[in-house]
Amino acid sequence: MKVVLLAGGFGTRISEESAFKPKPLVEIGDRPILWHIMKEYGYYGHNEFIICAGYKQQALKEWFANYFLDSSDVTFDYRDKNDARTVHECHAEPWKVTVVDTGLRTMTGGRIRRVRKYVGNEPFLMTYGDGVCDVDIDKLIGFHKGHGKIATLTAVMQDQSKGVLDIGGDNAVKAFREKKNSDGAPINAGYMVLNPEIFDYIEDDNTVFEREPLERLAQEGQLMSYMHKGFWQCMDNVREKAMLDKLLESGRAPWKKWED
Repeated sequence: MKVVLLAGGFGTRISEESAFKPKPLVEIGDRPILWHIMKEYGYYGHNEFIICAGYKQQALKEWFANYFLDSSDVTFDYRDKNDARTVHECHAEPWKVTVVDTGLRTMTGGRIRRVRKYVGNEPFLMTYGDGVCDVDIDKLIGFHKGHGKIATLTAVMQDQSKGVLDIGGDNAVKAFREKKNSDGAPINAGYMVLNPEIFDYIEDDNTVFEREPLERLAQEGQLMSYMHKGFWQCMDNVREKAMLDKLLESGRAPWKKWED
């Protein structure tokens, strides 16, 4: 499946870093959080990515443009008038990456709508470019295929200001709304599987995916939740970045399944 990653927001809550780069390029260890998310999907064999860029989108394009050389052993022969270069060994992942400028102020639903032609008429994976998770992608996809609904999101129990889910006994999402401080309910962690019918629920660039589309899907019985009891953490501020850095440095990063 293709993987759509939302990477276009301003990242104002971590402005110490996002003033200079888009939030998905803020690093955990020595790699952007976006790279960590892509590595997890790649671990499960999903290597075709569509990046919904916006704020500082040129920085994302430049990072991917340089990634091949940065991950390779290269000889530059300046004696050759054609400026010859030889790549001896490449350590880059077998990724196909399409970076799409989805607009500076486009809302999340609008960004997804803008990459429709790259997704095609097939189910796809989608998540946000600022959170890492140890969800089993194979089991998530299997769950989605098993219920036959339009959309599946991953739900976790965590005290965060994300969208609140009212989940029934059959895992169907009965209602979707923004979180209040008094809530102690499952939240939307992203890591979604979406059928192509999802595009019919997105009106234009001003559509916030977490509002009208998900609310309508829930009302129609077309939104299901995959309950994840493992690790999930977004990176909204420098404190959360420091926590993720510490987990990676200590060798206890739950989302890291690959070998260095």
